[in-house]
Amino acid sequence: MLAWGRCDGDEVLVEALESFPTLDAWTDRLAAEPAWVGGFDFPFGLPREFVLAQGWPLDWAACMAVYAGWSRAELRERFIAFCAARPVGAKFAHRATDRPAGSSPSMKWINPPVAWMMHAGVPRLLAAGAWLPGQGGMPGAPKVALEAYPGLVARDLLGTQSYKSDERGKQTPDRLEARQRLITHLEAGKGRLGLRLVLPSELREALACDGSGDSLDAVLCLMLAAWGEQRAQSEGPGYGLPARMDPLEGWIVGA
Repeated sequence: MLAWGRCDGDEVLVEALESFPTLDAWTDRLAAEPAWVGGFDFPFGLPREFVLAQGWPLDWAACMAVYAGWSRAELRERFIAFCAARPVGAKFAHRATDRPAGSSPSMKWINPPVAWMMHAGVPRLLAAGAWLPGQGGMPGAPKVALEAYPGLVARDLLGTQSYKSDERGKQTPDRLEARQRLITHLEAGKGRLGLRLVLPSELREALACDGSGDSLDAVLCLMLAAWGEQRAQSEGPGYGLPARMDPLEGWIVGA
């Protein structure tokens, strides 16, 4: 799922939602568009502690090439072995961005399987010609990929209330009300981003009615990308990422 839009001052105007049946179709769409700034809901890097334990390269591009070259079954065994050697309550290694963002460890292979999302997503961003500021890709390219996390924005406005579920039986009226309230807050410009969401009525209805939250999450990623683009315009080409971020690990925009 991709949400497309543009900035007009502090307004983020959503123009279209697009869904794709395959990852290859998604990659082709990103490759065909000549220029974009995008927020993508998957990790762009592994915890440095885990990479050191594996003896993998400490250069991001080389590390990602090694990571992408392993199968998921092989990676799962590495993750399990790493976690098994650690004490209860500290099984996973974390990136520096996880605490301020409230995100899951990027080496997590279940609930949610963000490690597999990175394994599938990062190589495709690079194949589409993207630049990942502070990490790799094609520096200065007109396609800019930022790591985004919808939960960062949603929790700011809803607290811990759930607004989505992949299970149809759990797509309850309470979660529908939460999505509607989240959209209303975004339209009012509330929250940490300082941006106001502008939606055509038909897209507003689509966001509210999608119980999986995929459509709304795509729009939250769009807003995080817009926030990063504003920072690039006002502060320079860092897109709001910390100047001292660890390029091996990456950083979630807005955290």
